[in-house]
Amino acid sequence: MHNNIFFLIFADTNLFTRFIDMVKADMLREVMPPAVLAGICISIGCVVNLRVGGVAGAVLFAFGLTTVVYYGMKLYTGTAGFIRRKGDWTMLALVLIGNIIGCLLTAWLIGYAQPDCIEPASSILAGRLAKGPWACFLLAIGCGFIMTTAVEFARKGKMLPLIFGVPVFILCGFAHSIADAFYFLVSPTDQLLQTEVLVVYLSEVLGNFVGCNLYRWTMMSTSIS
Repeated sequence: MHNNIFFLIFADTNLFTRFIDMVKADMLREVMPPAVLAGICISIGCVVNLRVGGVAGAVLFAFGLTTVVYYGMKLYTGTAGFIRRKGDWTMLALVLIGNIIGCLLTAWLIGYAQPDCIEPASSILAGRLAKGPWACFLLAIGCGFIMTTAVEFARKGKMLPLIFGVPVFILCGFAHSIADAFYFLVSPTDQLLQTEVLVVYLSEVLGNFVGCNLYRWTMMSTSIS
């Protein structure tokens, strides 16, 4: 069902190869395993959300993000708001790729073992395509802001904002680029391999980044003025 998915994610193989060549081996070993595992954890949250749905599914989804934070895994939306140095950009790109790989692996398994998840995931993808890239970008900003706020609190030992933040962004309909990576990848291949899917997804990635940095940028501009 999911043949050619890697073609969609890494359409330009040469570009991807050049990127990997740029990454130092020690960074690859340090970042990729926890990034892949984080993608798997978020995918588990997605599965329970698809199967349970509603408020209960949104609350149970929080298990995935809580696990990521507790074990110190690398998640795009938990990293994008804390970029400070030039080298961090390469690390952030590697985290995103690792997260997507984790989602892809889980999507393969769930698509085979739990096929009842395919239809609701397909509905989510159809909804994103109907909204279009601009709306998804805006919705992703809201999610990014919530996620960075939740992670900031969690780093200080305060987990309630993390537990509540997840159902808040889900029930608001905000777009989480890693969760959507799983929803998209477990959807039928003919639906996934539309050009619009990549455009919408990239808009979510960018929107998450803006949302993750919204507080920092706003406070910086306030302090300067």
